[in-house]
Amino acid sequence: MRNVFARLVWCLLIFGAFFNPLASTIAQEKVAMKEEERLKIQACISKGLDWLALQQSRSGRWTATGGQYPTAMTALCVVALTAEGSTTMQGKYAPAIRRGVDFLLAQSRPNGLIGSQSDSVYTYGHGYAMLALAQILGEEEDLERREQITDVLVRAVRFTSQAQTSAGGWGYVSAKDGSDFDEGSTTITQVQGLRACRNAGIPVPKETIDKAVAYIHRCTNPDGGVQYSIQGGPGRPPITAAAIACLYNAGDYDDKYVPRMLNFTKQTLGDINNSGAGFWHYGHFYYAQVMYRQGGEEWRKYYSALARKLVGEAGASGAWTQGFVGEVYTTATNLIILQLENSNLPIFQR
Repeated sequence: MRNVFARLVWCLLIFGAFFNPLASTIAQEKVAMKEEERLKIQACISKGLDWLALQQSRSGRWTATGGQYPTAMTALCVVALTAEGSTTMQGKYAPAIRRGVDFLLAQSRPNGLIGSQSDSVYTYGHGYAMLALAQILGEEEDLERREQITDVLVRAVRFTSQAQTSAGGWGYVSAKDGSDFDEGSTTITQVQGLRACRNAGIPVPKETIDKAVAYIHRCTNPDGGVQYSIQGGPGRPPITAAAIACLYNAGDYDDKYVPRMLNFTKQTLGDINNSGAGFWHYGHFYYAQVMYRQGGEEWRKYYSALARKLVGEAGASGAWTQGFVGEVYTTATNLIILQLENSNLPIFQR
């Protein structure tokens, strides 16, 4: 009885902010489309998730091409499988999620880093791992694993705060290891991971978030494009889309920079067939989150067009082969996009 009560209190604390009188209205805002088209999308998702689960190694990890980035790939795959509605204890993909979570927990180091310091871009894996584990925490029924996840995330948040550069961003490694270098994409990964942790009840220093938001503002050009780094340069659509998602994750829905940033991204990412923006899958992974948060007719049109494109590009195996990191990365991110409307993950909820 005590465990049941504890789980009930935990769920109320974590998810109470998301349940409101508008819940039924939000459910009704799902993209309207023909049943045949919706069934095709669902079949594509199911096939992709099955393929993803089959790629998991016995150790519980997933990797990119050449066995690279195990922490980042495992975290993204856990998020994709969890978006379906499965947890570590229940659902079709529970065994795969549980093994993936156990692998991520095993990557936690005494200093708080989730991953290997020998990885030249370890902040990506660390940020995605925070995101994945934070989504798991609220639904975790095993008291011992929940306590372990909490401990790992508390130390992970501390590591991220200490890894922040003097400018307020993050680089591929910590500020200390990387001579205080920072860039936009890893900064977004850290902020989204921190926001997910805060949603799950993990204390996150306000100063860390405030410095990160100020960093994004300083990287934003007059036309709304966000630069690759604080050092300057032209705005990049994928990083700009990620920056908007980052500001939303930080709670700045009315940030004065967002309107011009949105206008900048719509000029390129608004056309899903525009491949000239670079890093197409990365860009739309974040742009889809932004558009979903926006909701309304704009989201419905975007999702319908994007879903048709993704379904059409899926391979016979269920995987997507496009992209520069490998099939696991592209398949995981595409599946997360296609499942945004499930609203199973707090970090992506409206």
